[in-house]
Amino acid sequence: MKASDYIALYLERRGVTHVFELIGGMITFLLDSLHQRTGVKIVSMHHEQGAGFAAEGYGRMSGIPGVAMATSGPGATNLLTAIGSCYFDSTPAVFITGQVNTHEQKGQLAVRQLGFQETDIVSMARPITKAAWLINNVADLPARLEEAFQLATEGRPGPVLIDIPMDIQRAVVTDLSRLSAEAPPAPAQVPSQASAAFWEQLLKSLDQAQRPLILAGGGIRSGAATEQFRDLVHALGVPVVHSLMAVDVLPAADPLRVGMIGSYGNRWANIAVSECDFMLILGSRLDVRQTGADTESFKGQRTIYHIDCEAGEMNNRVKGCHAHVSELRPFLAAAIEKTGRRIQPQSWVEQIKASKSAWPDTEELKELKGINPNILMHLLSARSAQAAAYVVDVGQHQMWAAQSLQLEAHQRFLTSGGMGAMGFALPTAIGASLATDGKPVVVIAGDGGIQLNIQELQTIRRMNLPVKVIVLNNLCHGMVRQFQQSYFDERYQSTLWGYSAPAFHQVATAYGIPSRQVADPAMLDSALDECWQNADGPFLLEVMIDTSANAYPKMAFGRPISEMEPMATPTAMEST
Repeated sequence: MKASDYIALYLERRGVTHVFELIGGMITFLLDSLHQRTGVKIVSMHHEQGAGFAAEGYGRMSGIPGVAMATSGPGATNLLTAIGSCYFDSTPAVFITGQVNTHEQKGQLAVRQLGFQETDIVSMARPITKAAWLINNVADLPARLEEAFQLATEGRPGPVLIDIPMDIQRAVVTDLSRLSAEAPPAPAQVPSQASAAFWEQLLKSLDQAQRPLILAGGGIRSGAATEQFRDLVHALGVPVVHSLMAVDVLPAADPLRVGMIGSYGNRWANIAVSECDFMLILGSRLDVRQTGADTESFKGQRTIYHIDCEAGEMNNRVKGCHAHVSELRPFLAAAIEKTGRRIQPQSWVEQIKASKSAWPDTEELKELKGINPNILMHLLSARSAQAAAYVVDVGQHQMWAAQSLQLEAHQRFLTSGGMGAMGFALPTAIGASLATDGKPVVVIAGDGGIQLNIQELQTIRRMNLPVKVIVLNNLCHGMVRQFQQSYFDERYQSTLWGYSAPAFHQVATAYGIPSRQVADPAMLDSALDECWQNADGPFLLEVMIDTSANAYPKMAFGRPISEMEPMATPTAMEST
């Protein structure tokens, strides 16, 4: 069988329903085989980065590795940002790039390039993949394909890259056994190896705690452990704070959900961390945006148990934790069995509720003129119950969304955490919608980030996807402008000075997408209603935000997690 046919049939066999690509000479055989030999839908994007992000959205929503393809040279290098995003945020994905013919590769020759567009994408991608291979022998292809899907999903998920020369794509595969055999089983998870002494110590610490907390990280979602996590939380009755990557692990209505912690976390959630005496950390790497620079204060005198699947994350920044290396699903299953139901001090839960009432998120920007972005997020949530996911770009709007969106139990929150890639949201929403059989998806983006992959509006329109795009337009790169305001004496080079943005509702009209612009808070309700009038189609809503709007509260640099700018007391906030 021709190798390109083999690849196409293998992808279909692994449950891949969509492949995202931008056509180029070195992948024409692959796309032709997909078209002729399978029912896999080919989604033609308008930039390879967009194809990569769409694959990421597909992988995050489905658990099946997202697949993106690109041609050699610039096509392959344009995938790198999306590959890195998958790597840092633990998303299963397989990236397949076309390479020049084997006889056109420079090998050990002392030249920069031999074949046209020849580029060593494997060496470039290797630091941000679980594996990256160049296939120069067609006999290696079947095993490498199977290994790629295995690696992408086992342990801590992530991307794998396979670079395939054009003549290898045309070569003959003789070993077809993997096409006729039963699909490989899902990667086996190692049962939790926690000792009896560990469980005894953990339960004793929990029972002695007066103010316990669980910190939920993105590993809960990437480890496919959300259901087990929710069961454990309700069995223990312990309040839950979460990282940016775990906004969706508990629905907003859950009485044990506290809020997001970190640099731009909910004020009351950071206060809860500072006051807790026991913390169980699940699937979080405790990066600087969660803990702040003062890690000694974050640790304090409280007892911390840290569970993660990577040993290197343990006692890395925050020292003195009781660490246990385990995948989360088996650990949580064991924890439910070991802990049973426990009753926690209700006074602690009530204390957190009182703190939340004293520090409402909608009051952080009370003096802002025009539309308050935190209020916008509450209103958007109330209108968007049918959305399968919120896909959020990078910038101030990302913080406002994470602080204030009110997710329901079935909804996902997708954003670029580790890579922090502007331009992430629009193409990722395409993959997320297709992975859920075309369910509606809400994009939340800023005027800066949306412009990086704005061409994918054409993909959304061509496929008539129910993607609702909310552009918060403050006519600047807001997050960096805020940084310049604090540390550069308000010299706004490249954020205000030298920056521009179009009227996005008019851009949407040019793409054939219904749209509206709103600047008056009194018109928000009707604008959001219009956004959802046709639930099955796209819509772009441009929301004008005051250029001076800052993402608050913000952790004070070098200070404990509970000290957030603007410095105020609850009473002072209520009186402003």
